[in-house]
Amino acid sequence: MLDGRSVSVGDRLPSLTVRFTRANLVRYAGASTDFNPIHFSDHYAAKMGLPGVIAHGMLTMGTALRVVTQWLGDPARVRSYFVRFTNPVLVPDDADGTEVTFGGVVEVVEDALVTIAIEATSRGTKVLGAARAVVDLAD
Repeated sequence: MLDGRSVSVGDRLPSLTVRFTRANLVRYAGASTDFNPIHFSDHYAAKMGLPGVIAHGMLTMGTALRVVTQWLGDPARVRSYFVRFTNPVLVPDDADGTEVTFGGVVEVVEDALVTIAIEATSRGTKVLGAARAVVDLAD
């Protein structure tokens, strides 16, 4: 079991790589009711000045937190979570989609409260900035 004494600043969380496809985006649109066509139509994405169809920001944000929740083993220990969207995740119209790699590093340990900086990259580009989760490791 993780606790504030067993975690140190600089500890890296196990990384997670997730593949986003257009099919994932359609499923997420249905679940979230976010049917903005920039998430499925190249035509509308281009019309909005985007280089292609992009993943939903909230899908990227939610997936990023999995790095923390898998490490914790208990999502109820997350006390706060914040991200800035720095670059869109482009999702091509093919069977492969695109991969997004997420990682995390312990940034602050204050008793049982631990702040984790979360990293997210796609195609070598940082897609989330200032991503931080605060978790409570108290028993």
